[in-house]
Amino acid sequence: MAVTLGIDLGTQATKVLIYDSDQRQILASESAPLNLYQDANGTAEQQTHWWTTAITEALAKIPTNIRQSIQALAVSGQQHGFVPLDEDGNSLAPVKLWCDTSTETECQQITEAMGGSEALFSTAGNPILVGYTASKVLNFRKNHPKSYARLHTILLPHDYVNFWLTGVRCMEAGDASGTGFMDVRSRHWSEEVLRVIDPNQNLQDFLPDIGVDNTFIGEVSGATAGLLGIPAGTPVAIGGGDNMMGAIGTGNLSNGRTTISLGTSGTVYAHSPVPIIDNHGHIAAFCSSTGGWLPLLCTMNCTVTT
Repeated sequence: MAVTLGIDLGTQATKVLIYDSDQRQILASESAPLNLYQDANGTAEQQTHWWTTAITEALAKIPTNIRQSIQALAVSGQQHGFVPLDEDGNSLAPVKLWCDTSTETECQQITEAMGGSEALFSTAGNPILVGYTASKVLNFRKNHPKSYARLHTILLPHDYVNFWLTGVRCMEAGDASGTGFMDVRSRHWSEEVLRVIDPNQNLQDFLPDIGVDNTFIGEVSGATAGLLGIPAGTPVAIGGGDNMMGAIGTGNLSNGRTTISLGTSGTVYAHSPVPIIDNHGHIAAFCSSTGGWLPLLCTMNCTVTT
């Protein structure tokens, strides 16, 4: 029996699913709702402890014997959110999410400092959109200088869950390509964009190396395993962004298949063996989590409107 746990950190809820790959059978599936703080200025934020509480609550609904049969796990998560941590791993501020539109000014500042959209396409492959992580980092630097001075690590939402599970700070290429400060062609951090966000220090020092292989990153710590009721030492794979993991789940691993995902946002994406750079900025030039690329169209409001 090969039993795995999947954790999906969404915007409105966290879902967990336990699957027996030998029997090709779902053993259990549960969810827990998430709060979302929003205001008229476009702010959309969550607290990291809301995520960990929701994961704990969702798993607590599953019988102990099923939880104890888990042999490995991985996390998918909402993309683009900015999780700033101090040296001890504590969150320095509420997490600005992908749907936070309060940083439009910072998007313009980064774009202008880079020399315009064409320069961004040439340097990193993507424009600086308000949903991406880049403007959120600059906003944090401008508006919370004391907390920013304590910044030690920049993570994305699914990375934070990995950190909570294992104590390992890491980032995966597919999810990282949605930050706005990664060169999607080379799968390396863009020194030029990071320098514009903070010209006074090297922000690469605050970013994990980019993982390009879907490998195990560590094991669930004893304390977290006890909280979740799963075996301590359970291997944790690096996981990825929700769209990148959705591509794998729908078999979107080669040319000729298109995936449509209807959630809080709506996305349409396909696989490409080479980077697809849209100089009009309509198609996001993301990386896949399987070594290719994932050209993607997105609308920020989809099923949330109902």
